[in-house]
Amino acid sequence: MEQNLIALGVILLLIVVVLWKTAVVVPQRSEFVIERLGKYRTTLEAGFHILFPFLDVIAYRRVLKEEPIDIAAQTCITADNVTLEVDGILYLQVVNSKMSAYGIDDYRFAATQLAQTSLRSAIGKISLDNTFEARESLNGQVVMALDEATANWGVKVLRYEIKDIQPPRTVLEAMEKQMKAEREKRAEIARSEGEKQAILNRAEGDRGEAIYLSEGEKIKRVNEAEGRALEILKVAEATAEGIRKVAEALSFPGGKEAANLEVAKQYLTEFGKLAKENNTMIVPGNLTDMSSMIASAMATFQHVQKERGAAGDEPEVRFRS
Repeated sequence: MEQNLIALGVILLLIVVVLWKTAVVVPQRSEFVIERLGKYRTTLEAGFHILFPFLDVIAYRRVLKEEPIDIAAQTCITADNVTLEVDGILYLQVVNSKMSAYGIDDYRFAATQLAQTSLRSAIGKISLDNTFEARESLNGQVVMALDEATANWGVKVLRYEIKDIQPPRTVLEAMEKQMKAEREKRAEIARSEGEKQAILNRAEGDRGEAIYLSEGEKIKRVNEAEGRALEILKVAEATAEGIRKVAEALSFPGGKEAANLEVAKQYLTEFGKLAKENNTMIVPGNLTDMSSMIASAMATFQHVQKERGAAGDEPEVRFRS
């Protein structure tokens, strides 16, 4: 009985070992490369699988997810002989488990070394000033070089990113001085451009002001001239209208008598003014004769007006009998 239990236990243990060796569960996004007697047999995808006991073994396990691989810092020399310390990160993905297992011994190490050499080659073709601006171009060149080489490895290079570019301290100091000088240059140019624009703006303002002042003066003079012309015209029209009215009045009955009366009044007024100013003038003595006085007054006024217009001063008045 005891021997039977021992045999049963051995059989159960053998079954467990066989199941352990033959039952395989492949995780999602993974593949197992199976070899039989040292030779490739198949590639197991995600799920539960049973292997042939003691003949089939799992030779390689591959993860189909994207793998980031850190690229250590390395020394690179630019085209103008400046030494740089550059590091980066590489993103790979296994697309063929069989080729990744048998195409190369260690695709991670190989991809890392190839990324470093490709980056050194790409940086050696450009100058230091272009290195910081050409990151995208450098990344693309590394990816292109790796993609061509890893095609037979069953690996796809998704992208490469430069993390840091560290030039020597002396170069950093020189670059800082250069950037400072460039900033000062731009600031000086900006100041000069501002001063130039300010001068142009002031000149434009003075020009506009002069134009507006001259236009205003022109309009003022034109308005004054038009005003004077209108004044002269109105005075002439009023004078002509007055003369016309006088002519019409003289043609009416009693018009001449009224005109003689007005002349007599003006004569007496002017005569009084002459007396006050101590001027002398020869006038007729028969002042009692009104008609003679009016005639004399009119002749006298004509004489006075003529003398004033010719000499520009007051004539001397004398009496005569």
